[in-house]
Amino acid sequence: MSEVLEGRYEFITPENFAREQTRGMESPRGPLLIAGCRTSSLLVEAVVSQYQRLLAKAGSNQKVAHLDGVDDAFTDSETRVRLDCHVGGCDVFLLQTLFDPRSPLGIDRHYMTFLIAARAFREHGASHVTGVLPYLAYARQDKPTKFLREPTTAKLMADLAIEAGIDRLITWNPHSAQIRGFYGTIPVNVLESLSFFIDEFHRFRNREDVIAVAPDAGASKLVTRFGRALGLRCAIASKFRPRTEEAEITEIIGDFTGKRVAIIIDDMISSGGTIDALVRKLVDEKGIEEVHLGVSHSLCVGDACERLRHLHDSFRLHDMVVTDSVPQTEAVRSLSFVTIRPLADTLSRTINRVHYNRSVSEIFVPRSL
Repeated sequence: MSEVLEGRYEFITPENFAREQTRGMESPRGPLLIAGCRTSSLLVEAVVSQYQRLLAKAGSNQKVAHLDGVDDAFTDSETRVRLDCHVGGCDVFLLQTLFDPRSPLGIDRHYMTFLIAARAFREHGASHVTGVLPYLAYARQDKPTKFLREPTTAKLMADLAIEAGIDRLITWNPHSAQIRGFYGTIPVNVLESLSFFIDEFHRFRNREDVIAVAPDAGASKLVTRFGRALGLRCAIASKFRPRTEEAEITEIIGDFTGKRVAIIIDDMISSGGTIDALVRKLVDEKGIEEVHLGVSHSLCVGDACERLRHLHDSFRLHDMVVTDSVPQTEAVRSLSFVTIRPLADTLSRTINRVHYNRSVSEIFVPRSL
């Protein structure tokens, strides 16, 4: 993704910021501090390293202050957060991996640690605390299921984050667009995945034998914009869930005349049931000879990995591209047809823009538009 973003705008350094200001090299938001909990150590390391490289490339010798592994646990399993340095006045970007399939700890524990860490930074004087959550857990619970007595859990998590001291959120392609509204008056930077998919599949631009497919109504807007950008026709699948975590594709609406290649774009793979049903139907009923899959978040729980392997071996799944918004297991990494794109560059550039009060959206202008 760094090649995609290269050259669009000037990466801001303390030196070139100082040339524009009268207050010196420091951002009005305070000194930059990138921080993270133990579960996000690899993410923090990648983002800090990339931020440092971008600073050096832009001609700066400044070092990025960071604080990693701020949490541990008491013997009764309560989470404890301690900050090893003074954070008063800092512009803190708190990174957290909310779901890690390699870890025995669940989403709830990771979320609680994130909230406690945010409160620690706020209570000890940080001027700003921005939550950086590449995968925003609970975003799927944005409304009760019809006829069932469920809470809007996504709103609850937003309330808790704000109460803990988060005053801004950065997240990568959340499941629900209405997430912004749940956070009320605090800014929410929803990092756009459209440019990512356009650049990944740019090689199919204006091909008459290719069709872009949305696996359900929720993905239809993204796939429509994707199709328009690349000059491709689009189709949408009608999905029915007879039971939780199970999916049936009842029909696929679209003109498949002369189409032999399908590009499926989705925000998430969980157990892989939807993708499994869709790919089989595309191959068996629509005559598709080659399937390409683009996914923002790969949770790959349950039988997902084996389902993907079987689709590749028997149902013409040619390749799959995902991000590392969720750390991938060795089982997923072992799949030769899966490409994992890191988000460290995108997150570094976003943090840089926010820290210096610049527009974030220009980072995500697709190269092909």
